[in-house]
Amino acid sequence: MSHRRGRRVAVLSAGVLGLAGLQGVAAAQPEPAAPPTPAPYSAATAADVAPSMLAAMQRDLGLTAAQAKQALVNQFETGVTAGKLRLKLGGSFAGSWVTGKTAGTLHVATTDAAEAREITARGARAQVVEHSLAELTAVKTRLDRAAAHTSTTRSPVWYVDVQGNRVVVLTSAPAEARAFVKAAGVPAGSVTVKRSDIKPRTYYNLRGGDAYYMNGSGRCSIGFSVTRGGQPGFITAGHCGQPGTTTTGYNQVQQGSFQGSSFPGNDYAWVATNSNWTPTAKVNGYGSVQDRDVTGSTVAQAGSPVCRSGSTTGWHCGTVQVLNTSVTYPQGTVSGVTQTNVCAEPGDSGGSFIAGTQAQGTTSGGSGNCSSGGTTFFQPVNEGLSVYGLTLYTGGSNPPDDPPDDPPSGTWAVGTVYQAGDVVTYNGASYRCIQAHQAQPGWTPPNVPALWQAV
Repeated sequence: MSHRRGRRVAVLSAGVLGLAGLQGVAAAQPEPAAPPTPAPYSAATAADVAPSMLAAMQRDLGLTAAQAKQALVNQFETGVTAGKLRLKLGGSFAGSWVTGKTAGTLHVATTDAAEAREITARGARAQVVEHSLAELTAVKTRLDRAAAHTSTTRSPVWYVDVQGNRVVVLTSAPAEARAFVKAAGVPAGSVTVKRSDIKPRTYYNLRGGDAYYMNGSGRCSIGFSVTRGGQPGFITAGHCGQPGTTTTGYNQVQQGSFQGSSFPGNDYAWVATNSNWTPTAKVNGYGSVQDRDVTGSTVAQAGSPVCRSGSTTGWHCGTVQVLNTSVTYPQGTVSGVTQTNVCAEPGDSGGSFIAGTQAQGTTSGGSGNCSSGGTTFFQPVNEGLSVYGLTLYTGGSNPPDDPPDDPPSGTWAVGTVYQAGDVVTYNGASYRCIQAHQAQPGWTPPNVPALWQAV
């Protein structure tokens, strides 16, 4: 990988950096032409990923090349259908997930048996349950609040299990877990206490190769390149540094400093970088694996394949298990992370989680390792982007340095993070978001029906 000084402030290649040991700095190169704006996320582009991504999916998920491609297409199609059904069902919606070798079977739960026909008519499998997703989320939120004044060291993980239609607390001390539930003021029958020896910890400051250093000593991994008002930088884990913490790159060249950080509670941060570093819409491939392209941040469904890049263990793949999980580390509780069965180890913190070409989040922590396997949690990228007003870098200039002379009218805007159900206007028409994402150049509501539905 080559780096150069340019007349514009820039950031290190998106993703986690190489193998152990420092690399030299290559000679300056001519300014390359700006890459084209990425094509809108669609069924036609969902499987258009680097061969390395397919190879990692084959290795870790036991898929053929054709199955890996089909899984990426299925991820797109089931996401669209699930988003539309979530809006259609409203308050009776009780969650969705996918199953099957290529994650092609979509399940949608509802509290209203009369909605089952609508679900099956859209090609999904209906499951009638007792509790809506809103009800279960409210129970989990009360547990989140109780964790602020109740020890959860031995009950470190809790989440909404949409397949089981329940809230689950993982614990090595069931009596303490039940006391935690009682302190939250929720009915004992609404929470399942499940015995587990999981001991999550943050992947911080140990080993790693191509990474970045904090204040000349600690070490973490880069997540994704971002921009804010023309200032490049990258998003990473909040536990890696505090505002003002300085960073140097894998080559010990001065890089930048933390501008914002949240941990515990959340686990996101962003670093503004100097002219030593240039942003790219890539995730590092560690030499033996091609770099991955990043074109957006559409959220993957539970059950979907996902891959992780980290400075200690490189590329590994698995599946999204649970969205909106709370996990207690020794430093405190973090809520709203996504649980996966992708392995990770210390030094991988802050690194990229990506599904196809869609950025998912940055490595937070977990349990286990890449020899025996384990559970890893990532901080969803869209939350940090929204909180700090960042735009995911996907190549070219996004947002454009010079706005068009006659911009389209309406409330839709590039760089805005939209959640399912948000309504915008664009050139006189109204649209409702059906899949959470950050708006990218060219991804206008009428141009991306996978993300927007006319209302």
